[in-house]
Amino acid sequence: MTPALLWWTMPAMFWEKRCTVRRKSIYTGGIIPVVAQQLHRENIEQVVKEVLSVSGVSVHELTAIATTVKPGLALSLGVGLQYSLNLVKRCQKPFIPIHHMEAHALTVRLTHHVEFPFLVLLLSGGHCLLAVAQGVSDFLLLGQSIDIAPGDMLDKVARRLSLRKHPECHSMAGGKAIEHLAQTGNRQQHTFRLPMQQYRNCHFSFSGLQNLVNKAIIQKEKEEGIQEGEILSCVKDIAAAVQHAVAVHIIQRTYRAMLFCIKNSILSSKNATLVVSGGVASNQYIRKGLQTLADANDFAFLCPPPRLCTDNGVMIAWNGIERLRAGLGVLYSTDGIRYEPKAPLGIDISRRVEEDSIKVPKLNKKIRWLAS
Repeated sequence: MTPALLWWTMPAMFWEKRCTVRRKSIYTGGIIPVVAQQLHRENIEQVVKEVLSVSGVSVHELTAIATTVKPGLALSLGVGLQYSLNLVKRCQKPFIPIHHMEAHALTVRLTHHVEFPFLVLLLSGGHCLLAVAQGVSDFLLLGQSIDIAPGDMLDKVARRLSLRKHPECHSMAGGKAIEHLAQTGNRQQHTFRLPMQQYRNCHFSFSGLQNLVNKAIIQKEKEEGIQEGEILSCVKDIAAAVQHAVAVHIIQRTYRAMLFCIKNSILSSKNATLVVSGGVASNQYIRKGLQTLADANDFAFLCPPPRLCTDNGVMIAWNGIERLRAGLGVLYSTDGIRYEPKAPLGIDISRRVEEDSIKVPKLNKKIRWLAS
């Protein structure tokens, strides 16, 4: 095995350890920073040892070391960065700092042949953004969430609905529980006003929608005469309506991004591609809607496999390989390297999008999925 291929093996082992963190997050109702930090500390040394053992490659044979430095949970970033810097110093290897969202955006190039530029939609528990990937480290930011991310919102709604107590969902994370119950729910029983309809930009907002859902839950609890923490009889219908509202909001903003990119010749109308990644991209209902949107607008539609959509080590390794090949951001001195919990992606041109004030056609006239 060549040193570069070790980067393909290491994340596979890391994935097994991350499952422990995710299982614990289910029981705590989400990621708790101090718990995540402790789990990182407890596992990181053993993960590296196991990876090197399985790969048959020593640390000294590595080409470089790539590590996430931004954005993310500060406590977890700190553990990974400190360990990596110690390894870099001990073994005298180049260091490649990785932007977490850039890694998500480029993962598709590991599994598909995708040329730059392409439109990318990143959906997760911590992020929601639309950007154009013009190169390995060259992005135009079209819009992002102005408050919380869709995965975070779905998790909070799941907690408010006490879905861990539901017999079908006790072992599921919040977003997955919502998706599961929505499959047999009737979304038309509840209608939630979509966010930001008056703003012709590509930004997202989910906190207001969450408040509307919470009010609806309180009202239904009063009607059914139950206390918070008990399961509503209409829980599947609420799950379906929430999921649908989130999906339509995401699709509307993505539609505007498509129109903006074609109008301004940022993407070619003949071979444009929409890439969707991040944990929420694993939601099949949302993915189906985006697939239908892409088909209706002659965009190719690509998603990494579900295991590479959620946060994983593979995408960090692949981003490291992309940067190494391009000769971008490969450091031979780590002086001054710090982690950044918050960090923008690329050049922000969201004002240009808003200035264009593109009106999005009504989706139900073009996307049959909405009537399904």
